[in-house]
Amino acid sequence: METTIFNKLTPRRGFMSMLAKSAAIFGISSLGNPLLLEAEYSDKNKAARPEDPDAWFDKIKGRHRMVFDVPHPNEVFPFAWPRVFLLTNEATGSPASDCGVVVVLRHDGIAYAFEDRLWAKYKFGEQFKANDPATKSPATRNPFWKPAKGTFKIPGIGEVSLGINELQDSGVMFCVCEAAITVNSAVVAGKMGLNAADVKKDWMDGLLPGIQPVPSGVWAIGRAQEHHCAYCSVA
Repeated sequence: METTIFNKLTPRRGFMSMLAKSAAIFGISSLGNPLLLEAEYSDKNKAARPEDPDAWFDKIKGRHRMVFDVPHPNEVFPFAWPRVFLLTNEATGSPASDCGVVVVLRHDGIAYAFEDRLWAKYKFGEQFKANDPATKSPATRNPFWKPAKGTFKIPGIGEVSLGINELQDSGVMFCVCEAAITVNSAVVAGKMGLNAADVKKDWMDGLLPGIQPVPSGVWAIGRAQEHHCAYCSVA
């Protein structure tokens, strides 16, 4: 049975303004202007984005729909569960073309939305507690972007394709929480003595191909369920 989290969601501008006020209440005043996400969604900036988030969700297809909620790295599971969903649907007579899969990267899970350059430059493996599956040490590159063939195997099943690019090729849609990008880029900027706005721009420029920025992860989960996606936590 589907669970609908929101019947009526806060408008985008209202949400962003509320987030900025909440940050001030909790004493995150040092983030400065980058936390004022409302400006990010002006008509001028919106035109430069990969796609309008609401229009992006209209692309969900298929009869069997699932949204996977990824708030933490959590080893291979953010990518294993979407693949298992597709494989088992295929085994029961429903090809990938009949499945709509959305993966929401939010909170600490946002690290997987970025290219290798940013993992090395900002030490994402340490910042987000994301380990390389092979070494079990903090990753220095995105281990799920274009992995080598045979990198991932499941006991009893064998080799599986868990790369983000491979899942995208199977129709899986990925989006990333911009609220978390804003906050985390400002925190990292503070640690490194850099300008928060410059760091955020660097992160946004380093998003992997095909990954859609959304106002927030919880906003995206609500939108996915409004588009009849069942919910699966990958926490």
